[in-house]
Amino acid sequence: MTFPGSAVTPLVSLPAVLVEAFADGPCCGNGAAVVQLHQPMGDGALQDIARSLNQSETAFLLQQQGGWTLRWFTPSCEVPLCGHATLAALLALGHWQQLAPGGGLELFTRSGPLAVALDASGSSGQLVLPSAGLLPAEPSAALIRLLHERLGVAPLAYWSSGLGYRVALLTPEAALAQLPGLAAVLEGPDRGGLVLMQAIEKGSIDDLPSVLGRPADYQLRFFAPGLGIDEDPVTGSAHALVAPFWLDRLGRSSVVGWQCSPRPGGMLCDGASSGMIRLSGSGHLLWNGTLRVQADGSGADSWASLAACA
Repeated sequence: MTFPGSAVTPLVSLPAVLVEAFADGPCCGNGAAVVQLHQPMGDGALQDIARSLNQSETAFLLQQQGGWTLRWFTPSCEVPLCGHATLAALLALGHWQQLAPGGGLELFTRSGPLAVALDASGSSGQLVLPSAGLLPAEPSAALIRLLHERLGVAPLAYWSSGLGYRVALLTPEAALAQLPGLAAVLEGPDRGGLVLMQAIEKGSIDDLPSVLGRPADYQLRFFAPGLGIDEDPVTGSAHALVAPFWLDRLGRSSVVGWQCSPRPGGMLCDGASSGMIRLSGSGHLLWNGTLRVQADGSGADSWASLAACA
């Protein structure tokens, strides 16, 4: 059978995997597709692939000038930073034998070079992400009303951030894990990414979650309908953003963050260099295969600035 356009535009096969990031087994954590490109592709072609794969993020890797460049797309737009898809890209490079277990490298992105490293098993790794900083702000009356209606609480504190995310601190008693989805009712700037977080106090949760053998210190949920994501299951950029708050509040050099979404998962967060946070987590390779898509060599310019950093 000949499909419309197949005789005009040739098809290419691209290695692709689906990794459930910040998870220690199947069907949990945050799924990210990772696609290895053989040449630059145009933004429209990348967006079409991300829309078809329909994950919260699709990561595209391209080797240029001896280094790897990385871009992230939701089903509706490109984003400047994504933690779980960076972990997925790291594990994919290990799976494709482009990076040896125990090895590390820098990925060149729109948020600058990001250092990543595989552990000796190849099933977990570390990534260093920028943390943007929290800026005190006032929650909207609509958000205060919504939290009171859904959880019976008001935010203890509220911040904006350079990432565009808004962050609200809740009491430990708030039933955050049982909160119904908020995407359809969020308004204004909160639609671009709302983090709801709380401390995990001893006795406040029956089955205390743990990550890499350590109990969780705080938990959060992340809603971003403005980015085409009703709720992101486990969000590395959100944890990198709030980890300095918890490090300072708890007086520790590392903390464990948990995301109590319907597909839960978590990560170990360590302070790295100024303005950076090191996240450690594991991932599960759910499927491995190839994509057959139309060849597109129109994207050289959009990748050029990233290659220049390599």
